[in-house]
Amino acid sequence: MVPEYVARHHARALGPNQCCSAVVRRIDAPVSTVWSVVRRFDNPQAYKHFLKSCHLIRGDGDVGTLREVRVVSGLPAGKSTERLEILDDERHVISFSVVGGDHRLHNYRSVTTLHPAAAGTVVVESYVVDIPAGNTKEDTCSFVDTIVRCNLQSLAQIAENMVAAAAAGENDVN
Repeated sequence: MVPEYVARHHARALGPNQCCSAVVRRIDAPVSTVWSVVRRFDNPQAYKHFLKSCHLIRGDGDVGTLREVRVVSGLPAGKSTERLEILDDERHVISFSVVGGDHRLHNYRSVTTLHPAAAGTVVVESYVVDIPAGNTKEDTCSFVDTIVRCNLQSLAQIAENMVAAAAAGENDVN
């Protein structure tokens, strides 16, 4: 059974011509390590390799902060303006929405939650987005799911490397 506060964040009311999905990833690192990477609204490119750069437009990392991210070349986008909607350090919840930019993911809103698991963390990232004209629900969800899966795979590698580096540092001291 999923806790109510988790379900609440991932429940979606879809409008016409929208789709939603969720991707789940287990990471062999403690929540604190994974959260230290995920919570950095000012540095999403640390684990989202489709992003080239990020700078804050307004705010200092609290809810309401706006960022502009630049996308790597080769994708059907150049930049995206995004607003931080939720940042809950206690429950490990972060959410942002896309509020502008030159891309096809209109009205995109993402929620990411982290949950302790045996010897690691379970990350759940869900989203809702408009289906672009000329695309199907399946095409849109497949495209976004692929990006989210790649991001979470990268997050897992980074967090697991952080744990390994910390362990190696402890072994060097002994």
